[in-house]
Amino acid sequence: MFDRRILLASVAGLFGLAAFRWLRTTPAQAAEKFEVEKTDAEWRAQLTPQQYEILRKHGTERPGSSPLLKEKRKGIFACAGCDLPLFSSDTKYDSGTGWPSFWQPLDNALGKTEDRTFGMVRTEVHCRRCGGHLGHVFDDGPKPTGLRYCIDGFGMVFHPAGPSAS
Repeated sequence: MFDRRILLASVAGLFGLAAFRWLRTTPAQAAEKFEVEKTDAEWRAQLTPQQYEILRKHGTERPGSSPLLKEKRKGIFACAGCDLPLFSSDTKYDSGTGWPSFWQPLDNALGKTEDRTFGMVRTEVHCRRCGGHLGHVFDDGPKPTGLRYCIDGFGMVFHPAGPSAS
């Protein structure tokens, strides 16, 4: 005999699964074409596990876990996937969030997409050359832009300025 409770639980489970899939939708840039494109196997071979999870799977590092969080030297923060320069150290600041934060990217460095994951609407930022996920941009940053680019540090590498750089 079929129990009504089992039927209701099954229907509720299906709705829950559908809701979860909706909340964790595939980012829009998955359909975009980028200058640097590699197979999943090539990305896995090139990147560390942390870099792969962030850049290719749109993961997020734990707050305070990035070695770049406390990076204070002059230089350039570049994409860990393709080495495209993304941010100057001149625009980095301590936002108190636990992630490297910048108030402005370098020109022509980032792409943006609307991110509707987890039932929120945010602006996701990714490397414009390889499409690697970097983080999100928020409108609660300092002057002069008022923006906070909240970036997963494992998605970047740091290149210190040379001795001749000012």
